[in-house]
Amino acid sequence: VIISLKKGIFMHIADGYLSPITVVISSSIIVPLWIYGFNKLKEKLNEETLPVIGALAALSFVIMMFNVPVPGGTSGHAVGAALISILFGPWIGFVSVSLVLLIQSIVFGDGGISAWAVNSFAMGFTGSFIGYYVFNLLKDKVKFAPFIAGYISIVVASFVVAVVLGIQPIFWSENEHPLYFPFDLKITIPAMVGEHMLFFGVVEGIFTQIVYSFLTKKDVK
Repeated sequence: VIISLKKGIFMHIADGYLSPITVVISSSIIVPLWIYGFNKLKEKLNEETLPVIGALAALSFVIMMFNVPVPGGTSGHAVGAALISILFGPWIGFVSVSLVLLIQSIVFGDGGISAWAVNSFAMGFTGSFIGYYVFNLLKDKVKFAPFIAGYISIVVASFVVAVVLGIQPIFWSENEHPLYFPFDLKITIPAMVGEHMLFFGVVEGIFTQIVYSFLTKKDVK
């Protein structure tokens, strides 16, 4: 899945949409986070957690491959970052989603290699930490805390992607012609955040609520 307002497909950023400076800056930010996250993952892994984390990462991979069509010819999908982070912590969610995005990029061309850092930061890091803290804030007060956490996590992730894409034509244009992604913030934020608030956030919330309820009832956590 690539982000293209003309084609109406969202969330994974493709190669060629980000300036080299954006790629370098995003990579320099994400690499230390990956290193720390992998160390946290090694601490968490054992005979009990490994199969569940692996299964959830695989589930995240699958749900990101299925797009939900919405009016206007666009489509989107759930991510699963909030679910993994709620069950095992935000660093585990971040690393798991990052690895899923890498596999999708290399094997299926879903998202660009050059955009892996931004995609990982938006869907993996932001989605996991937002989902984790929203859930923990609400879990003792609201029955549907997993739904709310999943919903907010993907909406915020879409905002991050919209901002990164939207600044491309602002900072990197030549003779008023964008060199990379062509649409500015006035288009990317309403288009991406609006549709995630109305459609894809609901899908993510329902997915998070259902799977979390199933796993906790089965004492799989």
